[in-house]
Amino acid sequence: MPLSPDEIIYWQHGFLKLNATIVYTWVLMLTMLLGSALVTRRLATGLRRSRWQNLLEIVVAGINQQIAEAGLSAPQKYLGFLGTLFLFVAMAALGTVIPGFQPPTGSLSTTVALALCVFVAVPLFGIADQGVKGYLASYLEPTWIMLPFNLISELSRTLALAIRLFGNMMSGAMIIGILLTITPFIFPLFMTMLGLLTGMVQAYIFSILAAVYIAAATRVREATPTPPSIEGHPHG
Repeated sequence: MPLSPDEIIYWQHGFLKLNATIVYTWVLMLTMLLGSALVTRRLATGLRRSRWQNLLEIVVAGINQQIAEAGLSAPQKYLGFLGTLFLFVAMAALGTVIPGFQPPTGSLSTTVALALCVFVAVPLFGIADQGVKGYLASYLEPTWIMLPFNLISELSRTLALAIRLFGNMMSGAMIIGILLTITPFIFPLFMTMLGLLTGMVQAYIFSILAAVYIAAATRVREATPTPPSIEGHPHG
């Protein structure tokens, strides 16, 4: 049993390899692209709407609400990025019900790539909201002595995002594979449902953590309150 889809090689020429991680990453991206094009090609604004449009609106409204609860005041601004992260990880988990499908999130290279997307997006959103000076000043809070610690925190949380998602997805797939090998007629349905639940939870956690990091980078720095003036007040 392969520990990672990276180990499944479909084609190789010299140092060039086409493994399951690359193949199923593109399969997921094309599926999401085609699905979004089909669902949104005939959007209706009246009461008569297709079931697919109703499903799309439920998903979008749910993601919007979670983004707002993470502390972002304008969730529509971040919906494209955070929604895509959630749907990619969630669909990778849902795809495990298809025989032969290898979730790309079971590869460390994929989870690192997703974490790097968050790592790049956080300062971009922060700079867009506060400006370069305002965002960089946040690394000096509450004092300039915290600069190296804030930088280390930025890097460590990116690593934690990648390792957390990779560890949970890979361990879940390994446990299911082992149990199916030992008892192939007892656990398949139960373990498949458990794997789907685990994958959806990981998709939610990953996207919410990304939203929290962006919310921290885009927060409006509150001005230091000035002491009240004593002019005009009678002296005791």
